Amino acid sequence: MKQAADPRHQKRIRLVKDLFAYSFSHGLKPTSTIKTLLENQEEIDRYIQAAAPEWPLTQINRVDLSILRLAVHELLLRKVPRKVVIDEAVELAKAFGSEASPKFVNGVLGTVVERLTVTTFG
Repeated sequence: MKQAADPRHQKRIRLVKDLFAYSFSHGLKPTSTIKTLLENQEEIDRYIQAAAPEWPLTQINRVDLSILRLAVHELLLRKVPRKVVIDEAVELAKAFGSEASPKFVNGVLGTVVERLTVTTFG
């Protein structure tokens, strides 16, 4: 079981906070991970939008969107195990999002993973 003090978990917390802050002020200097994510944001956002078509990106809570962008980035580009990505994202949503955030994040990422599985194996 993951521990709150796990350095990887702590890094994800910092990244979500950085992404959230960057969503308000593009004048901030992004970290290298954030830079890579931003370079691939259009593709990442396409996956999120396809998984939640009833929620335009502009209507998704910025905390949830930051969590989703980091998670999809990890799924697509960092090749982190899918279960780890979803578990971490749901934990971040519980810690920083609204009451509905964990369920929303879990549902969107579940759909993204299904689409990736079909793309990879279909």
